[in-house]
Amino acid sequence: MARTVFTNGLVFDGSGSVPAPGEVIVDGDRVVEVRSGWSIFDSETTDQIVDATGCTVMPGLIESHAHLTFPSAVGHIDPSFNPPLDVSFFHHIEGLPSELARAERNARILLDAGFTSAYSAGSLLPMPVEVILRDKIKAGAVPGPRMRAASMERDNHPVRPDGHTEPDWQGPDACRRWVHDMAKQGYDSVKFLLSNDDVFTPGGSQITQYSQEEANAAGEAAREAGVWLNCHAQSAESVKMAVRAGFRSIYHCTYADEEGLDLLESVKDTVFVSPAPGIIYANVHEGEEFGITREVAQKMGSVDALEGMAAVYPEIRKRGIRALPGGDYGFPNNPIGRNARDLELFVDVLGYTPLEVLTAATKHGGELLGLGDIGMLKPNWVADVLVVRGNPAEDVRVLQDQANLVAIMQAGRFHKAPA
Repeated sequence: MARTVFTNGLVFDGSGSVPAPGEVIVDGDRVVEVRSGWSIFDSETTDQIVDATGCTVMPGLIESHAHLTFPSAVGHIDPSFNPPLDVSFFHHIEGLPSELARAERNARILLDAGFTSAYSAGSLLPMPVEVILRDKIKAGAVPGPRMRAASMERDNHPVRPDGHTEPDWQGPDACRRWVHDMAKQGYDSVKFLLSNDDVFTPGGSQITQYSQEEANAAGEAAREAGVWLNCHAQSAESVKMAVRAGFRSIYHCTYADEEGLDLLESVKDTVFVSPAPGIIYANVHEGEEFGITREVAQKMGSVDALEGMAAVYPEIRKRGIRALPGGDYGFPNNPIGRNARDLELFVDVLGYTPLEVLTAATKHGGELLGLGDIGMLKPNWVADVLVVRGNPAEDVRVLQDQANLVAIMQAGRFHKAPA
């Protein structure tokens, strides 16, 4: 079988080193060699040569906060899922086949944007859409990023929006049952809303919805069942609760205090944080078309949240806590397919360097997935390769234009072949 050789470009291997002239050689689904400098190839060679002149060869991007069951994607905007202004989406659910078809569409759009892997931040509905989607992508039945599937996010309110009351919904035993039930359904991770959100209720971001005993019970159950825990955590107390209970991926951390930062730093080798600036920035600056004026954004807590992120994430960066791009894409003003915009926000709003955020979106994203040799260009690692026109280590914005994605390779196969 012919090898594929990416040559004449810069190589960013995901390690954090500055891109440098080099070559990447792929054989089958693996990278077999990464070398500095360029070779002159014999025209008789059986290797497939990809000329990356003027480009950077890098690992595929990894989305750390994916919502592939959310309805809005580039070219497919659905204003009926635009909380708190419009949630009529929930009144016209057609069933599992329709929801799966939308998720498959979104998966392809995300792969088209250069994201070869994704870690879910929660399903929208109590249907096993993500489990089915994950398995179909793995089998090669549909195109999309390889993924970790997450359950619907668990609120701690026994009364549902439709007025139905769930018996025995609260307490440690209820949380333990939920984790085991989700594990039996095949999810890789289970999502909890440890804090509320200002979008749902005024001052919600400062409301911690679980007790430490409930969170600890969920953590024990997750370890028993072999699944991970993810959480929405904005309040300072919810961040600390998540760390103490052993949550793997903690979303937002918007108002983490000094004690919370100390706790995060103490587990920085096992925990990941994902601020999700995409949706917050979109609410503050890009929502008017969908009724999210500055006044509405203020009521939704987005203005304060953006300021909170800008204050806390430089400290998270300083402490070496792994923060990953991924910004709640799937809303009308923040559709799936724009995910690479989060890298720019990490630089402009949160204070990271382009090189740091590229490393976060590749190497550290692979560490989050926990699937093995994914996220770097190294011998014997999975061959997820992007060829990007320009140098994203100098300007991460080049990743937002799909015209700049000259080639997208996933596990040694071209999803988008070079011209």
